[in-house]
Amino acid sequence: MKIIAVIPARYASTRFPAKLMQDLGGKTVITRTYHAALGTGLFDDVFVVTDSDLIYNEIVANGGKAIMSIKEHESGSDRIAEAIENLDVDIVVNVQGDEPFINKEPLADVLEVFKSDIAREIDLASVMMHITDWEDIENPNNVKVIVDQKNFALYFSRSVIPYPRDKEAGVNYYRHIGIYAFRKHALLDFYKLPMQSLEASEKLEQLRYLEYGKKIKMVLTSHAGIGIDTPEDLEKAKKMLGE
Repeated sequence: MKIIAVIPARYASTRFPAKLMQDLGGKTVITRTYHAALGTGLFDDVFVVTDSDLIYNEIVANGGKAIMSIKEHESGSDRIAEAIENLDVDIVVNVQGDEPFINKEPLADVLEVFKSDIAREIDLASVMMHITDWEDIENPNNVKVIVDQKNFALYFSRSVIPYPRDKEAGVNYYRHIGIYAFRKHALLDFYKLPMQSLEASEKLEQLRYLEYGKKIKMVLTSHAGIGIDTPEDLEKAKKMLGE
């Protein structure tokens, strides 16, 4: 089973323009993320796929592998699918370009899902984290997921799901962590299928998979990851490197 990591890397960012090219301890954020993915030792290959000449040249100049997007894309899955369409690969892992402190454990757990999936019933796997703080649960920036008894995703939402009509019912709330591993065919199906109303409403690409009947296995983790979404996040990351 050939497994690769692909890092979708847009230059533009609403909250923090050019964040992937910011300096983080002498290297850019995207370069640190690329080398961190390589350093896990989990992948047969690692690529950055980007719409930016600056990012492409940055990765190549630092000995990495990069692919230029040909088309404009609305989602990371679309960008990755275009890049891997003609590659000989079985499993594709989407690594977020703004997370230079990659934790190996949740990635390994997600890949184990496919290694033990003898019946090949799983189309993609992702990660969730138990949350208890009500402010976190209500925050629409924290995407929530509900699962069945076998930890297959039933739905993702920015809203509180399930609705807590009875707060004593013993419901667990889970935040979705944006690590994805796809079977190649599932990713290419996503690329070819049109967006439906749930994805358009919530602005969550994982809903397209559910709307078309794909099976998403969720893996529980205690590692949230550290993303760089704002200048303040970058300053925190610099302090972490200095510790």
